[in-house]
Parts: sequence; structure tokens; C-alpha cells
Amino acid sequence: VTAINETLKAEFRHNPNTFIWGQDVANRDKGGVFNVTKGMQQEFGEARVFSAPIAEDYIVGTANGMSRFDPKIRVVIEGAEFADYFWPAVEQYVECTHEYWRSNGQFVPNVTLRLASGGYIGGGLYHSQNLEGALATLPGARIVCPSFADDAAGLLRASIRSRGFTLFIEPKALYNSVEAATIVPDDFEVPFGKARIRREGSDLSIITYGNTTHFCLNVAERLEKEGGWSVEVIDIRSLIPLDKETIYESVKKTSKALIVHEDKVFGGFGGEIAASIGTDLFRYLDAPVQRVGSTFTPVGFNPILERAILPGVDRIYEAAKKLLEY
Repeated sequence: VTAINETLKAEFRHNPNTFIWGQDVANRDKGGVFNVTKGMQQEFGEARVFSAPIAEDYIVGTANGMSRFDPKIRVVIEGAEFADYFWPAVEQYVECTHEYWRSNGQFVPNVTLRLASGGYIGGGLYHSQNLEGALATLPGARIVCPSFADDAAGLLRASIRSRGFTLFIEPKALYNSVEAATIVPDDFEVPFGKARIRREGSDLSIITYGNTTHFCLNVAERLEKEGGWSVEVIDIRSLIPLDKETIYESVKKTSKALIVHEDKVFGGFGGEIAASIGTDLFRYLDAPVQRVGSTFTPVGFNPILERAILPGVDRIYEAAKKLLEY
């Protein structure tokens, strides 16, 4: 939360033509449900930081329209208080993603769409969804999802400063996570389409992002201690554009790939990664590409059900060990 909040403030100081709105973002005591925009209206005023109606399509549509006034304008929106409630805005999301083609390259929305996503907070059916698998099927948007505070700051800054439309996914279970906390350099930017190797290894490649990055690092350490296995963990950070080069170099080295994400296995973004590896690297593989993700069911509110549905350390460990022993 601190990294995102401070980056937003820094970018508002950097460019006076930056604006933000969304549900409760101007709340004086909090600044959104998760305190991400706390203190912003007090510093930058009501004209640049203001709350929006509970109308997700309105929030996205007005951002698209306002960004047309001047190419210097940068708009940041909180598309919904929780990603689960973003679905009514998909029509306007499509409009944002298609503007470049529809205008023959004359216009593109300079909009960063923030969404608090995912589970592991006991949120149940309507506060635990992941949307990136579905939204990634619509061309015209960059999609990023950080796992650590420095990448959250760097990707957010790159999103705001860049020309074009970016979906910025914020795993809400990491907002106040000690594991995700890092030192954030000043004016730090992370390039789109560049993965980060979190742990080097030679026996298995685990490709992941968001919440599950931390689980995968835990599993890699556990496998090394228990069996001496060397597991490489790649945090893709950017779904679109995807850093296939880093993924491919790793899989060529290890000959085994496990793709892990919080979203459902069925229809999840990992299927695209698996298909790419299977198509382009088949001759390098010593085992079938495997995937770990949520089961094909809504997330339960009961903690036992949530653990059964969402991927966790044990499920990732079993899949990784099975691949290593293949």
C-alpha cells in the first residue's frame, strides 16, 4: 500500500495533468477501501482527486473521454472497489482497448486502470475473484501484476508515464504483506514485458506472478532443503506484453515447466504460457508442462473451502515434486 500510495503522489507532483477518481478514493480518513489514495485529495485538491459514483462503467468511460482533451493528461482510475465488481464496466473497457485501432492510430487513452484483485483474505464469492484470464483475451491493453513493493511502484510509474491503456492488477492480500515489502528506489520504473528471475535453478522452471510468487519461492526453498533440487522461479510481472524470451531460456535450461497462478486453471492465463511452451519448446521438454491454480468453482467464504479452492504451498509443492521426479 505504501509503495503504491507514494508512487501516485510522486507522479501527481511530476505531472500536474494527472488525475484520479474511483469509489471512495477521496475519503479523508481512508482513501479507498485499502488506504491506497490516503492523503491525496488533501495535497492535490478536489479537482484532481475525487470520488466517483458506484457505477463502474461510468468510471472507465469518463476516463477514456477525459484523456482525449490533451495528450499530456494522465488518468488513474480505481475501476471498482474490488475486481469482482468490475464486470459492468467491461463494455467501456473494450472501448478503451479498441480506441487506437478505431481512430487509425490518432488516439489512445492514457489511462491506468487499478483493480484490487484476488483472494486469501476470507472474502468469499464477491471479494476474491481474478479477472486477468478473461480480460487478457481483449487486445489493446497492457496487463501487469506485481508481487513485491518495488515492482508495484515501478510498474505503476511506467503505466502512468507511458502512452496507452494499462490494467494494473493489485493482489490485495499483498497490500500489507511483510513478504512483499522491499526498499523502493526513487523514480523507479519497471519496463513492460520484462520478467524477473526471483530464484535461479537448473532442475525445474516455475513461472508465476502475483500472490503465488511468494508460495513458489517457499516451495523452491523447501525442495532444495529436502531433496537438493534446484528450482528456478520466474515472476513474469507483465502478462501483456509477455516476456517469452526469459521463460524460454529458463525452460531450455531445465527442460521442465510448472505454471502457477491464483486464477482458475480452466481458462486461466497460464494456459497461454503452457501452449507457447508446448508449441515452441516441445523438443526441449523432458516432462509435460503442468499448471497449478484455483479449482473451477467460486471461492468459498469458509476458510476450509477457501484453502481447498485457491492454490497454496502444499499443492504447488506436490506438483513441483511430481515434475522433478518424472
